[in-house]
Amino acid sequence: MAPLTAATCTEYISAGGNRHPAAADWDHYSGILAFGADNNVALWDPADRNHTGVYALLTGHADKVNAVKFYTLPSPISSSDSCRFLLTGSADRTIRVWQQQPASTTTTFAATRPSFAHVATLHGHENSINCFAVAQGSDIFVSGAADGTVRAWKLAIETKVEHDATTRVTGHLLQTVTLKPRYFPLTVALKTLAAKEKDVTSPPMVLAVGGTRTTIQIYVMQEGAAPQQQQQQQFELKATLTGHEAWVRSLAFTNFEKSQSQDFFLASASQDKYIRLWRVHAGDDAAPVRRNIEEDALLGGNLEQTLSNKAYEFEAGGCKYSVTFEALLFGHEDWIYTVAWNSDPSHPKLLSASADNSLVIWEPDPVSGVWYSAARMGEISAQKGSTTATGSIGGFWIGLWSPRGDTVVSLGRTGSWRLWRYEHESDLWAQDVAVTGHVRAVNGIEWEPTSGGYLLSTSADQTTRLHARWRHVVEGQEGRYSWHEFSRPQIHGYDLNCIASLGPWRFVSGADEKLLRVFNETKTIANLLENLTGFTGGPKPADMPEAANIPVLGLSNKAADDDDVDAENVEQEERTAAPPSSALDLPQPPLEDHLSKYTLWPEHEKLYGHGYEISALATSHDGSLIATACKASSLDHAVIRLYDAASTTWHEIRPPLAAHSLTITCLRFSRDDEFLVSVGRDRQWAVWERDEKERTVFKLLCANPRGHSRMILSASWAPVLAGDKRVFATAGRDKSVKLWVREQESFVCKTSVSLSQPVTAIDFLPTLVGGDRMHLAVGLDTGRISIHAFTVDDEGVKQFGEGMEVSPLGCPSKAITQLAWRPVGSEGASGYELAAASEDSSVRVFRIWDLAE
Repeated sequence: MAPLTAATCTEYISAGGNRHPAAADWDHYSGILAFGADNNVALWDPADRNHTGVYALLTGHADKVNAVKFYTLPSPISSSDSCRFLLTGSADRTIRVWQQQPASTTTTFAATRPSFAHVATLHGHENSINCFAVAQGSDIFVSGAADGTVRAWKLAIETKVEHDATTRVTGHLLQTVTLKPRYFPLTVALKTLAAKEKDVTSPPMVLAVGGTRTTIQIYVMQEGAAPQQQQQQQFELKATLTGHEAWVRSLAFTNFEKSQSQDFFLASASQDKYIRLWRVHAGDDAAPVRRNIEEDALLGGNLEQTLSNKAYEFEAGGCKYSVTFEALLFGHEDWIYTVAWNSDPSHPKLLSASADNSLVIWEPDPVSGVWYSAARMGEISAQKGSTTATGSIGGFWIGLWSPRGDTVVSLGRTGSWRLWRYEHESDLWAQDVAVTGHVRAVNGIEWEPTSGGYLLSTSADQTTRLHARWRHVVEGQEGRYSWHEFSRPQIHGYDLNCIASLGPWRFVSGADEKLLRVFNETKTIANLLENLTGFTGGPKPADMPEAANIPVLGLSNKAADDDDVDAENVEQEERTAAPPSSALDLPQPPLEDHLSKYTLWPEHEKLYGHGYEISALATSHDGSLIATACKASSLDHAVIRLYDAASTTWHEIRPPLAAHSLTITCLRFSRDDEFLVSVGRDRQWAVWERDEKERTVFKLLCANPRGHSRMILSASWAPVLAGDKRVFATAGRDKSVKLWVREQESFVCKTSVSLSQPVTAIDFLPTLVGGDRMHLAVGLDTGRISIHAFTVDDEGVKQFGEGMEVSPLGCPSKAITQLAWRPVGSEGASGYELAAASEDSSVRVFRIWDLAE
C-alpha cells in the first residue's frame, strides 16, 4: 500500500471513471491503464493478479478530465532509452504533461508500478478539451477542444549535465487549426508517413479529424529538411472523406502497415451505428478494390452514396497517397463511441464499444479478407432504454486493448470498468474482477458498527455502495487481501446526502427528498460477505429476506424469498423477478453485472416528517434511535426529528428538538448514547441530554449561539474519559477546530486548533491510545487530512505537536465530506484504519500506525 508518511499508507482507493470516450488509455509499455476520475487521473494495473485496483490518483486539474493519452519520446540522454509521458486534458481548458518516474524513485506501494510527476501545463484552448492524438516517437501531438479548434503542440526535452544528467520538459504551440466549416472536434488520429527524401529530419504526418459533422477531414504536415523550414510546420487540409450519416465519434489509424506494402487502415465510428474502414494506399498505382463489395446487398437501401469507392488523393513527403473506402462494419444497434486497433500486425483486429451495451471484436477472414464480428461481449440489447433500477448498463463509453491483446476493458455509464480475458483452452472471453467507484461527490460514509466488517458510502451519483476486504483463497495468494465493492444496496432517483448504520444488517439514508429510507441486508449478500471477507456480524435475523424484487419504475425495492417469486402472480411489467441465490455464489467479488442487477437491498421503511431535503443524519450506537435534520432557512424547519427504530411502528418521537435557526449540518450521538450534539450554518452548537427514565426523550442541556465565527460543518464526540468526563469537538469554515469540555451543566472551549483552510469534517478515534490520549482526524476544504493528539486533565486540554499530516499525494483533491475511523477490534494491533469521503468522487481507506509515538 502506498506509503504517505512513516506511519500512514493508502490501503484502498475507489473512484469511478468519467463518461467520456477519450478519458482513458492503456500504456503498451508499462501496462498501466490511466483514466479520468472526476478532476483526477486514476492509475490501475489490470494485469495485477492481486486485484489491488486503483493504486494512485494524480491531482492537479480543476475540472473533469476528458482526455488521457500515453506518449513516448526518445530520451536525449541515452539513445537506447525513452521518456514516457502521460497527457491529460480537462474541462478546465488546460493540458497537463506528466512524466513517468524511474522505479527507484517511485512512491507507490509497489516498485514495479510507475508513478508520474507533473512537469508542464499547456495553455491555449478556450474551451473544454475533448481528445488527443499522438504519433509514438514524434515530439508532436494534437489536441481537439470544444472551442472548434485542433491544436498541434511540440514537446521539448532539455538536458542539463552538471553533477547528474537531468531533463526539463517544455511544450509550445505549433499551430491552431480552426475547423471550417465550423464544428467541434470529438476525435483525432495521428500517424507518421514514410518520407521519400532521405534528408528530411523527420517524416511527414497525417491527421484525421472527426466531430459534430458527418465528414472526416484529412490534414497533412510536411516536415522541412532545414531548420528554417521546420519553423513553418503546418497542417494543411488535403481531403474530406464522406459517407457517414451522423457525427463521427472515434478515429483510429493502424499502428502497423499491411504486409508487402505501406498501406494502412483508418477506422471511423459514428452515431449512425456503423464503422467504416478506409485504406490509405501509398504509391502512384491505383488503390486495391474494396473487398466487401459482395456484401452490399445485405444492407439494402440506396448504397451508391453510402458505399462510394471514390479515391481521395494527397501528397506527403514526396509520395502520393490515396484514401479509399474499404469496408462497412455493421452489427451495433446504437451509437458507437470508440474503436481501437490491437497491436499485433500479423493478426489485425478492431475493438468497438457502443451505447448498445456491447463490445465487438472485428477481424478479417484469412481467405476472403471480409471483415466479420469474431466476438461480442456485454449484453444483448433487450433492455435498451430501461432504467438503472432494472440493471441496464447504459452503454459502453470506452473500449481498450491490453498491450498483449489478450484482455479488453470497457467503461459503462455507472463509472465501473468491465474486464474480459481471453481463455485459449475454451476459446472464450471470460469476465474478471475490475474496478468500480462513484462518479460524483461522495457525501457520506459509515462503517459497519460492530467490527467494521464493511464500509458503506453514498453519493450524489444516486447510489449507495458497500465496500469490503476480500481475503484471497487462490493458490499462491493465501494471506493476501484487496478491497472491492461487494454490493450496491441502493440505486435511487435523488442525490444521496447522508447515511447511518442501524446494526450489521440495516442502514438508513437521506437524500434530496423529504423522507428517509431504511434498508435490510439480504441473505445472499450476507453469505457472500461471510464467504469472501470472513465477516459474519453475529446471528442473522430470522426474518432476513432472501433477495430483493426490483421494480421497473424505480419504486421501493421489495423483499422476496426465492420460493415466493414464481408463485406470485405479478406481471413482468410491474416487477422483475428476484435473482436466485446462486447468482451470488461466487469465488471472487461480484462483477459489475452482478452489482447492477443482483445486489440491491430491499427497502424496509420510509420515515416522513421533514419539509425539505435531508441534510444530516445520525443513529444511536445501540441502533434504537434515528436523528435527522433537513435544509432550512427558518426556525420551523431547522429542527431535529427523532424516530424510534426499536419499535415496529418506526414512529416519530414528538415534539421535535428546536434550537437552531438555519440548516443543521451535522448530528452526532455520544459513545454511550447519553448525549446528542448538533451543529449548523447558524454558527451554533447545541447539546441534548437523554432522559434517564424516558429513554427516547432528549432535552436541551446547553447551547452556544456563537460557537464559531462562521458556519459549523462537523462535530464529533471523544471517547468517555476517566471520571465520566465528556469532550466533543466542532469544526467550522472559520478554519478552526475547537474542543469543548463539560463543566457542570455546560461545555467550555478549552483549546482551539487553527488550520490553513476551512475544516469540513472531523472524527475522533473511538478508543484512547496509551490510556489517556485522544486522536482527532481533521479534513479540510482542500482535501488535506491531518491527525491531532490531545489529553485532558484538571488543568485543561494539552495538544501534542502540530498534528501528523497525511501526504498530499494520498489526499483527495477536493473537500473532505466525511471522515470515519473503523471500529477498533482485532485490527487495532496492526494499526488503525481511517475512511475518507470527498467531493472528488473518491472513497479512500488509510492505515495508520504508531499513534502512541
